Amino acid sequence: MTAGSISALWLPVAHRFTRHRAAVWSVAALGALAMLALAAPLVAAALGVDPAAADLANRFRPPSLAHPLGTDELGRDVLARLLFGARVSLAVGFAAAIATALLGTAIGLAAGYFGGRLDAILMRVTDGVIALPLLPLLIVLAAVDPSKLGLPRAWAEAETASLYRVVIIVAVLGWTTVARLVRATALSLRERPFVLAARAQGATPWRIMRVHVLPNLASPIVVATTLSAGHVILLESVLSFLGLGIQPPTPSWGNLLANAQELVWSAPLLAVYPGLLIFVTVVAFNFVGDGLQDALDPRAIRD
Repeated sequence: MTAGSISALWLPVAHRFTRHRAAVWSVAALGALAMLALAAPLVAAALGVDPAAADLANRFRPPSLAHPLGTDELGRDVLARLLFGARVSLAVGFAAAIATALLGTAIGLAAGYFGGRLDAILMRVTDGVIALPLLPLLIVLAAVDPSKLGLPRAWAEAETASLYRVVIIVAVLGWTTVARLVRATALSLRERPFVLAARAQGATPWRIMRVHVLPNLASPIVVATTLSAGHVILLESVLSFLGLGIQPPTPSWGNLLANAQELVWSAPLLAVYPGLLIFVTVVAFNFVGDGLQDALDPRAIRD
């Protein structure tokens, strides 16, 4: 496929996406958040603060040039901690969403293309996972001590262990939506003339799935991944709020919100800032997903 044909294919999609104003503004908001998160060390250096260092002499300082959003109960700069928390929360959201998409795509593609008994088994497993109460199960799995599962204690006690654990747990339990979407699309694609022609020419099932079926699954996969990213960030925030997600001293929006719950009357802004960022990010991902769904809808080509 030439560069010109790729451009001709995606230009109408981009045009339809730009007509979804909420999605465009959401992309801008998410881009700004991502840039600020990446620039968190530079912001902390410019302010001359260490987001993890306590300064009890400067507890609950109001906003100022030195501390644009003030300080928390330990004298730490709130802006710096929010930006470093954004790095963790956004990284968890993107990583878990991608892992979920990969696992769901593999299961849904195998079930939809091969059909038969394999399809029945995989879909019954999918139905079983969907039937599980998600949040209670996440809480139980997050509370399990990894060192008791045979994992090295050094890894289980590392600062990043809680981050990896949240990503793995969410991916293992959150792949079902992608799998069902991919299966439904693969069931229709396997009977299309170009797939039948490839099969008649002797192409192996793996080549057909990789070359002919998988590229046509891009639309549902992209939409489902975008929508799940916001859902993952919300789940991480809930787990961290309950003390089972990202563990201090590593900041995330969820544990920042948890730390502020006892100060909601004396310093309410400490709870407002992370709560507002979680709300904006989740809503923005949902708007982007809606915009992509409208832009990639084949029926929209006739408009």
